[in-house]
Amino acid sequence: MSWLSALSLGALQGFAELFPFSSLGLLIIVPHVLGWPVPVGRVYLPFVVALHLGTALGLFVVFGHVWWQILRGLVRDRHRRRQLLLILTAALPAGVAGLLAKHWVAGFFSSPRLAAVMLMVNGVLLVRAPLAARPSLRWWDDLGWLAALRIGLYQILALIPGFSRSGLALWGSARQGLDYESAAHFSFLVAFPLIFGAALVELPKLAHGSPGMVSRALGGGFLAFVVAAWAARYLLGYFRQHGLRRLGWASLMLGAVSLAALTWGW
Repeated sequence: MSWLSALSLGALQGFAELFPFSSLGLLIIVPHVLGWPVPVGRVYLPFVVALHLGTALGLFVVFGHVWWQILRGLVRDRHRRRQLLLILTAALPAGVAGLLAKHWVAGFFSSPRLAAVMLMVNGVLLVRAPLAARPSLRWWDDLGWLAALRIGLYQILALIPGFSRSGLALWGSARQGLDYESAAHFSFLVAFPLIFGAALVELPKLAHGSPGMVSRALGGGFLAFVVAAWAARYLLGYFRQHGLRRLGWASLMLGAVSLAALTWGW
C-alpha cells in the first residue's frame, strides 16, 4: 500500500465514520474504483481498525470533557453512572456481534458492489428518518434502558459494509424520541467504546505485519483523528438545524455512483 493510499483512506475514514456514509463501505469501494493495491480480507482488517482508532481519539478530543465528568462522578453520582451504563448498553450489541462475526465481516472486503448497494439502502433509510423523528425527550440521558438497547441492536447492521453505524444510531435514536442534536451526541459517545474494543482485539495483529504497513496505519490513523475531530464539531452544529434527509440523499447518490463506477468503470 502506498503512502498516498494510506493517508487518503485515513482522511476518508475520519469523514465517513461520522457523516453517515459507512466508512467501512467506502474503505472497500474506493480502492477498487481507483485501482489502489491494498491488502485484502483479514490482512486489511487490522489496518482499517487502526484508522477507526484514530477516529475514536478524535471523538475523545471533542467529548473529553463529557467523559471526564462521567468518570469523575462514577463513585458518588448516580446520574453519571446511569450515563455510562446507557452508553455501554447501546455499544454492547454491536460490540459482541462484531467479535463473533469478524471473520464473516472480513469476507465482505472483496465485495465492493455489495457495499455500494448497501450504501444506497443506507441512504433510503436516512431519507425516511425524518418521518420517524418525534422528539419527546430533552437529552440523550433521558433514554430508557430498553431504548438504549434498541439503538445498540440497530447498529449491528453496520457490520454489513454500506450501512453506517452513526447513521443507524442517529436513525434509531430519533425513533426512540431524541432530536438529532442529542442523537448525535449519543451516537458519538457510543462510538468510542465500540471502536476502542475493536482496536484491542485487532491492533496486535498489525504489529505482526511489515514495518511499512504499521507506519502507514499510524499516518492514516493520524489523518482520521484530525478529520474526525473536525467532522464531529461540524455535525453537532449541523444537527441543530437539520435532520438526516440531505445526508441520506447524499448516501444514496454516492452508492449509485460507486455501483456505476464498479460496474462500467469511469
